[in-house]
Amino acid sequence: MDQPFSPRRGTGITLAFICLIVLGLMPIIAIGRPAGSSALSFALWLSVWQLLFSLPLLALEWHSGEHGLFGDRLPRSERWRVLGVTLFTGGLFSLSTWMYVLAFEKAGAVNAAIALQAYPLFAAALEAVFLRRRKNALELGFMLLVVVALYYLATQGTWQLAGLSSWFLMALAVPLVWSVAHIIVRQALLSTPITPSQVTTSRLIVSTIFLLGLAVVLEGFEAIPLLGLDFQFQIFAVAMGLAYYVELIVWFYAVRHIDVSVASSITVPAPVVTMVLSALFFNETITGLQIIVLGLVILGLTGLLYAGSRAHIATPYEAGQ
Repeated sequence: MDQPFSPRRGTGITLAFICLIVLGLMPIIAIGRPAGSSALSFALWLSVWQLLFSLPLLALEWHSGEHGLFGDRLPRSERWRVLGVTLFTGGLFSLSTWMYVLAFEKAGAVNAAIALQAYPLFAAALEAVFLRRRKNALELGFMLLVVVALYYLATQGTWQLAGLSSWFLMALAVPLVWSVAHIIVRQALLSTPITPSQVTTSRLIVSTIFLLGLAVVLEGFEAIPLLGLDFQFQIFAVAMGLAYYVELIVWFYAVRHIDVSVASSITVPAPVVTMVLSALFFNETITGLQIIVLGLVILGLTGLLYAGSRAHIATPYEAGQ
């Protein structure tokens, strides 16, 4: 009989730090792909490679006897619920993957990387609304600081709505979609026997099918096999697929142990990694505006993590230690 799952906060935090490094590297791979290849085609192929990379762990897990969702006899209604969650979140992840690649291409690596740091704000807001995890005054203050900093960057330092960058707004939409999907997935991980590996593989199957359909409709079927034979393109697609898969599976294991908002706060310095690598490999100019905003975002999200930790001490962790 399987032992009941017991979340460990330290394990979750360690896994979140691994995500930090990978998240900083991923934008460099995405924007380094061959010129002329579309964001949609790249999103499709990196999803294909992610799916392939997910299969060995799924097989190993099954061989070890951890059958997860397929090991217990769940009521039919529960299986339909899990299927619905898989289809819905798979669609969200496919959309966010396309938007992710496109945002880094159009908004720039550093700006888009900073925009992604809005993730904890969306996650915290959704947790407050749907899971009734209210935020105290200190947490709200740090969240406001991050919102103001991101708005300053989005308006390119003008504070005027007319200066808003549409591509920066797209980059901001990516963490919103992520946070919705991850909170739904976390509830499934906690309430059903499904494992992070099963969640990852199932959502990648849905994402790949969804992106394939979009690519055929918007770009034509003939472009897909041609890119499959492009060695240089596939090198970047493989690298991105591997990095995305590693980040994704480690992330799902992390949020099995800690709240989404806590895990996402730990990944706050990821844009620093992106900033350094983009300057080294692409000679991207780092502006004072970007440094100031990134500093304020790191301060705000680190403060949010601190304020959340104080609340955690005052109120026992929801899933135990």
